[in-house]
Amino acid sequence: MSEIAVTEEATDDFMDHRELLFSLVYNMLGSVADTDDVLQETWLSWSARARSSPLDTITNRRAYLVRIAVNHALRRRATISRRRETYVGPWLPEPLLGPADEPVDPALRAESVSLAMLVVLESLSPLERAVFVLNEVFGYAHTEIADIIDRTPAAVRQLAHRARAHVHARRPLYEAHPRVRREATERFVRAAIGGDIASLMEILAPDVTVWTDSGGNRKPAGLRPVHGRDKAVRLINSFAGGRRGPQDLELTYRRVNGDDAAVLFEGDAPYAVMVMDLTPEGDQVSGVYIVTNPEKLTHVRKDDEEDQ
Repeated sequence: MSEIAVTEEATDDFMDHRELLFSLVYNMLGSVADTDDVLQETWLSWSARARSSPLDTITNRRAYLVRIAVNHALRRRATISRRRETYVGPWLPEPLLGPADEPVDPALRAESVSLAMLVVLESLSPLERAVFVLNEVFGYAHTEIADIIDRTPAAVRQLAHRARAHVHARRPLYEAHPRVRREATERFVRAAIGGDIASLMEILAPDVTVWTDSGGNRKPAGLRPVHGRDKAVRLINSFAGGRRGPQDLELTYRRVNGDDAAVLFEGDAPYAVMVMDLTPEGDQVSGVYIVTNPEKLTHVRKDDEEDQ
């Protein structure tokens, strides 16, 4: 087989699995830019393998590509960790946006990890996170994961147990119905943008936490997460409409990591993505995640939005 034919075959295989690889790596890293870099590294490794020996000798090309991507992602975690050491303020994952009227298909949601869950996954070790994502999100068996990360099945089971216990202790299993989440999101945003302090106090849970990720590039922003309703109201008020806050913001609703969220534009430029996490009862906001770092909003386009 000619080298051109080999390259075409390798390209077809890679593109057939690219969506899976992107989702897997993004859930391990929480960064679109790093995920794109890892996929490029995966392609280079895959194409080199295709040139060195026949692809027909690989019985499961999907598994082979996943193994390459996961191991490149694990190596990338070291770079990300070093970068975090100098990051200004709280770090939040880079939001993945979809249209506001995107259907909430349970089969598609199964591979959508919420922004709130990604924040919890940040506290896992790289191996624990890889095992959790592969097992809990994508349904890989422990024996399959063992082959991917070159560990014994017993070691993978131990990693999975630790990761699951850690996540479940910090993240309730309850998921609000999409309609409830949408209504709560709209109530919160109306109160925040309108400066309605009374309504904010009503919808925010007493122990609410607010994260504002600006990377030091936007003001106002908290240098650390803000806990408690009173402090949260002051921060949100200064962010959304205070003296130092942005002016003439345009509000749209979009899906962010599979959940309803608010996207704010200043002119044609994205200003912020706001994602709300709800209490188990679904009637109050327990967490607010605000991404304003322009470097994390480069994929947000105003002309991508759908009319409401």
